Amino acid sequence: MDFNLYIPINVISGRGALEKNSERLKLFGSECLIVTGGKSAKLSGALADMEKALSLQGIGYTVYDKIGPNPRLDLCFEAAQLAREIKADFIVGIGGGSPLDAAKAVAVYAANENLTMDEIYTAKERNKALPIVLVGTTSGTGSEVGRVSVLTHPVTGRKKSISPQDCFPSLTFADPKYTCSMPYDITVSTALDAMAHVLEGYMGVKCTDIPTLFGEKAIELIWKGLLFLHENKDERLLPDDGLRDALYYGSLYAGITLAYCGTAFPHPLGYVLTENYGTPHGKACTAFMDVFIDRAAEFTPEKLSRALSIMNTDKDTFKKVIAELTDLKGISMTEDEIQSYCSRFDTPPANFTFSPGSFTKEDAIKVFREKFM
Repeated sequence: MDFNLYIPINVISGRGALEKNSERLKLFGSECLIVTGGKSAKLSGALADMEKALSLQGIGYTVYDKIGPNPRLDLCFEAAQLAREIKADFIVGIGGGSPLDAAKAVAVYAANENLTMDEIYTAKERNKALPIVLVGTTSGTGSEVGRVSVLTHPVTGRKKSISPQDCFPSLTFADPKYTCSMPYDITVSTALDAMAHVLEGYMGVKCTDIPTLFGEKAIELIWKGLLFLHENKDERLLPDDGLRDALYYGSLYAGITLAYCGTAFPHPLGYVLTENYGTPHGKACTAFMDVFIDRAAEFTPEKLSRALSIMNTDKDTFKKVIAELTDLKGISMTEDEIQSYCSRFDTPPANFTFSPGSFTKEDAIKVFREKFM
């Protein structure tokens, strides 16, 4: 029954969370850099709300809006240079997982002028990252409550994560209203991402009592939303406010499970699909959910049974719903391509070790052959 608990995040949730609590921003200084993408922060209203809140508190700000999907390391490096030029005291990230992850990297670079771009992965001694304030606009990554930042190298095109303690956000405003502007397909992909996070952590070898509690609540809420999306495939039929709330809070609970447990093999395998075939991250991960569930049935049957019970479904129905929402067609690989893709697993990532029954490079090759040859 022993457990260790460390969640160094101040989360303020609910509709109007930012407007009602803007004075909290004064704790971090008088100047900030807002890191975001080109669309979601504006369409959702989150950027306008943050600009209003900062102005109300007399805090200066500059907007850096070049972050796209799968945030590039060089753009984070560039944003950090801007942060130093304006003498930013803290970094604000607004958007889906990409801007939020990017904001964490920017906070590291901004506090370490002599850090080269690639040293963010290896530096053992550096200054502490600038404080990070996050506002999420999608219901997927749970980056608002975790320290992980997944970054894409501009030269190799490969995704790789960092997860230092100082990348935990200092403050998160969690307002589900900002997710209401998401179109159908992004709502699906981000919800699938959240389900991948929670199940990979929940079934993984590192899951103990605390992440189990958060995970089971996440499973209940996310499945509710996924069923609606599966049953209402007309893009004009979007979730109502209640389901938006369920999906968003479910993604945050899943993010806490992720922060404790990490992800399993579907994530690094999914990186291959995102990098080489442009598959959205959430769908890239759930492309391997059927294999993951079959392994869970073999190695963690009690946990799988409990998860299916929470969802009030069975294994085959669950796999069918996820597969039809993922809907990956047209991806074909040669043997040479598979061998090339899997060379990255010569040193197995930690995700393999965290998986039910563990996982190997040979397992990865077999999965890619069966799915895409």
